[in-house]
Amino acid sequence: MSPPSPPSPPRSFTSVEDAATRLEQVGYLSSPEIATACFLADRMDKPILVEGPAGVGKTELSKALAQALDREFIRLQCYEGLDEAKALYEWEYAKQLLYTQLLKDKIGEMVEGTRSLTEAADRLASGDAVFFSERFLLPRPILKAQLSERPAVLLVDEIDKADPEFEAFLLEVLSDNAVTIPELGTFKARHVPRVILTSNNARELSDALKRRCLHLHIDFPDRERELRIVRSRLPHVAQTLAEQVIEAVAAIRKLDLKKAPSISETLDWAQSLALLNAEALTADLVASTLNLVLKYEGDIEKAKANLPQIAQA
Repeated sequence: MSPPSPPSPPRSFTSVEDAATRLEQVGYLSSPEIATACFLADRMDKPILVEGPAGVGKTELSKALAQALDREFIRLQCYEGLDEAKALYEWEYAKQLLYTQLLKDKIGEMVEGTRSLTEAADRLASGDAVFFSERFLLPRPILKAQLSERPAVLLVDEIDKADPEFEAFLLEVLSDNAVTIPELGTFKARHVPRVILTSNNARELSDALKRRCLHLHIDFPDRERELRIVRSRLPHVAQTLAEQVIEAVAAIRKLDLKKAPSISETLDWAQSLALLNAEALTADLVASTLNLVLKYEGDIEKAKANLPQIAQA
């Protein structure tokens, strides 16, 4: 039986235009700024810090980048209290305990003849390497991205929700592209991962992090780009209805809302209207389907108070 062939090298972008084309081929319609940032990050081995309101496609960009570059996609979801153990690696203590039970006879043989607890402990310490080896190592997203046989794209999602201490730790790991495990030594990245960090601006990120990343701000798309997104994802939706939905969403986003409609909610609205066999938006139809694009009752009430402007947009 022949050995498995080594993984093919990643397909780097050759130009900004190549980045835009390959992102579009996997279903992501980028702007010139997005395509430029992806091209430079790929060629410079630098992380991208992507900021912007929720629902503008930050996470989708990382998934599309992984597809366009033919890399494995690995995601680390950040939250308050996230620590190194959950992001880097853990020891499989349950598995270690099971092995301890299975090997208890051998452990008994190891300590046989010892005359004190200290001597027995020293004898057992010589076997630490058995239990603290790679067979018991459980890689978490960061270590997984570093050690992956296939080049990876690592998404660090909503870094602004993590504590500043974790942000500092992450910065060190990504700068060195290496991870040190006290019991095993230092592991260098097999392939430098492409890293995308996203932020919804829940808190101010450190200057140190921003200096080491390419910065990209993604806002809600203009009407033309959002229409292209709707038409590419929902080709069965009539052109006229799609245009009316885009204009209505643009009018809704101008209101003082707790949460403006995201691109995914625009897509849901357009698809739902098509399923309702709607040929055009009317005030009654907008009023009865606002819950598809607005998730807070207060926002829905504000939109209903501006129903004529939205329906006529």
